[in-house]
Amino acid sequence: MEEYTILRQFADSWMLLLLFAFFIGIVIWVFRPGASKEYKDTANIPFRHEDKPATSKEARK
Repeated sequence: MEEYTILRQFADSWMLLLLFAFFIGIVIWVFRPGASKEYKDTANIPFRHEDKPATSKEARK
């Protein structure tokens, strides 16, 4: 068999399953319990200093 044919068969079968499992793992990681707190905290970063911009000293923290 040619090398291309072997690699093509591998990509059509096992690599497809591997990438599908990776995709499902990422989806589970994103929607895991407790993740929403982390995402809300990250989303609120711009609003932490409502009255004035952060000083350079505060920004380095």
